Amino acid sequence: MTTVGPNASIAPRLADRAGRVLEFVWSGWAGLAALCLLAAVWQAGHEAYGSFILTSPLETFDAIGALSADPQSWAIAGATLQRAVTGFVLVVVLGCVLGVAAGYSPATMRIASPLIIVLLGVPPIAWIVLAMIWFGGSDATVRTVILVSTLPMVFMGAAHGITTRDRRLDDMAQAFGAGPIRRFLTVGLRQTTTTLFPALALALGTSFKVAVMAELLANAGGIGGALADARINLDIAQALAWVVVAVALLIAVEYTLVQPVKGEIDRWCRAAQPWGVKR
Repeated sequence: MTTVGPNASIAPRLADRAGRVLEFVWSGWAGLAALCLLAAVWQAGHEAYGSFILTSPLETFDAIGALSADPQSWAIAGATLQRAVTGFVLVVVLGCVLGVAAGYSPATMRIASPLIIVLLGVPPIAWIVLAMIWFGGSDATVRTVILVSTLPMVFMGAAHGITTRDRRLDDMAQAFGAGPIRRFLTVGLRQTTTTLFPALALALGTSFKVAVMAELLANAGGIGGALADARINLDIAQALAWVVVAVALLIAVEYTLVQPVKGEIDRWCRAAQPWGVKR
């Protein structure tokens, strides 16, 4: 008699996970091609306007190499990274909780929608000025501006995902005996990904942009402070080097934090896709 052990069920799961990891890594070629195209346009702009207006990619990467050799530069980049990431995490927690709760309550959505429009209409520069008055040039200023600027995006993404969910799937899960919590985790929450994760990607990018802008205007150090120094010295290469560092940090967080979680939650979407066909 053949006995089926626990390893028999673990092996297919590990194989499926390894396949998804390899697929995720392989999909990076498209992003690399886009970056190469951007570098080509950048080089063309350099050749058209010269180094005083726009340094070449090679000159900029030489400046990045010089920055990487300075321990203080790592501290500067780390300050911006921790401010942007902690602000983004706070936005994700509050935005998802409030958005999901509002999605299940039509009355709350009707009340919250005008407030969201008001918050989206206020430019981030106004929040930076107010936060500087309230908190000065501190981490609280940067995190507050990130919170107020990006919370409406995540809130609407989560709320819209809940309101547009397929309620028939919820009824089917209830017919099979699933309780409210299990239906929410396995059916309702997973259907929010179509609107939530694009909102999270937008909020993450906005978090880094707002963090750098708040640091520059509030003289709070970080990459924004380094950009202010480069502006004073008219050092185009160093300014572009810090911009590239900020974008690299954003990409690193995106593909180590947001995309893996999205791929794990979006496994249910793969059942509707033919093998090898991506919509």
